[in-house]
Amino acid sequence: MELLSPLFKFVDNNTIRLLVKPFTILVLSSVCFYVACTDIDTARKKNANLHDIYFDYKIRGEEKDSNVTVYIRYRMGGPTGTTLALNEPAKVQLDGEIITVDSAKLAGAFYDIQKPSKSFPGKHVILFTDFNNKEYKEEFEYKPFRLKTKIPAVIDRGDLVFDFEGLEAGDYIRVTAVDTSFMSRDIHEIDTPKNGQLLIPADKLKNLVSGPITLLLSKETERSVKNGTKGGGRIAISYGMQREFELRNKTQPPPDLPR
Repeated sequence: MELLSPLFKFVDNNTIRLLVKPFTILVLSSVCFYVACTDIDTARKKNANLHDIYFDYKIRGEEKDSNVTVYIRYRMGGPTGTTLALNEPAKVQLDGEIITVDSAKLAGAFYDIQKPSKSFPGKHVILFTDFNNKEYKEEFEYKPFRLKTKIPAVIDRGDLVFDFEGLEAGDYIRVTAVDTSFMSRDIHEIDTPKNGQLLIPADKLKNLVSGPITLLLSKETERSVKNGTKGGGRIAISYGMQREFELRNKTQPPPDLPR
């Protein structure tokens, strides 16, 4: 397993709630995958070079959420540039449904829509129409996975093995395991399951103290948009789940009594 940074989360009403130490919360807040940005300005058509618009598409779901969120921003000047508000005839659609603009002080102009989780798996189309009525079609597929392993309330230290359904060859799982101690290192790693199975070696559990553990398992993919402007763009898709259990030291069998 390769050591990585903590799991980046999309800060909204559906974010996985996690009882973590203040330092972990600080790190997660500092590097938040979805909403960390510094621009507070929003560009309009008169300031936009249509050939340099950067497409920023994010799709996020979680096992316990009833909805999947599609979060879209268009930027001028690359992935950290000023956000772009679309005025007619410019627009963005998901599967033929127009998404209305929203805004926040830090995020600038953005477009988001929520769809029912149960019906969302499968192929979808984001269609962007620019100010000159030129269309840019981006297709993606949303493929959640399922954890087949039933995790008991109490787990003894040792190798942890998880079996998954719905993963493809090359998919990776981000593993975050957090205890209640301020001093422990926790687990923030990534690995590619083999034949749908993921192993956390017992040695890695040394990063955790015995007691309540919160476990996050997430699949995250990111690629460049296939049909964008010269400014480029990316589409990121994530799906995650949470489990909780108590980690304890293995109980030793009583010694044999002398005869």
